[in-house]
Amino acid sequence: MRCFNARFILTVAVVLTVKCVAAQTDIPLVDIKSVDAAIVIELRYGGVNNLAGRALYPPRTPALVHPEVASRLVVAQAFLRRYHYGLKIWDAYRPKSVQLQLWQAAHHNGHVADPEAGAGSLHSWGIAVDATLIDMWNRPVQMPTDFDDFTPAAMWHYRGANPAIRSHVYLLQVAMRDAGFYGLPKEWWHFVIAGWQKYLPPAELERALN
Repeated sequence: MRCFNARFILTVAVVLTVKCVAAQTDIPLVDIKSVDAAIVIELRYGGVNNLAGRALYPPRTPALVHPEVASRLVVAQAFLRRYHYGLKIWDAYRPKSVQLQLWQAAHHNGHVADPEAGAGSLHSWGIAVDATLIDMWNRPVQMPTDFDDFTPAAMWHYRGANPAIRSHVYLLQVAMRDAGFYGLPKEWWHFVIAGWQKYLPPAELERALN
């Protein structure tokens, strides 16, 4: 009997997961790791360190995004590598079922999109990511807050006095901006692909704009 090592089994499991997700949605999605293996993935909704306080994704869930988002993340990663930093992705494509759980966990606090309002969260279309900065050894660096922090400290424009944090936030924002993303006023870690409207189905775009 032929033996299979753990890495092979894990690879097969990830491929099957990607195919399973693709079969459940008409959204074109790719695994971020397949386009740049150096981008670090830590899906916070795969564990308990998040707003809901529990895992919302099954084990080994890959970080999926629209192909154009993936291409732009590669650009941002290359920019950051020149300064001895890199990207860590906290969230990417988020199924609407998970978005509903988050919206309920947030008690409709205005920070989490209602999945039934407009087009819902742009995460659910694979065109938004939550990202932070790491150093060249893949260690976290000082940033304004942790993930899913909805205090004023998480605002896009850092107002604190720590020069290291200010520098890190600015570097992340420049890298993502130059790669073709923009941010949200209340969440320094959230980035949406510029021109996101053209990546939505016409009916969903109409809902989003009404």
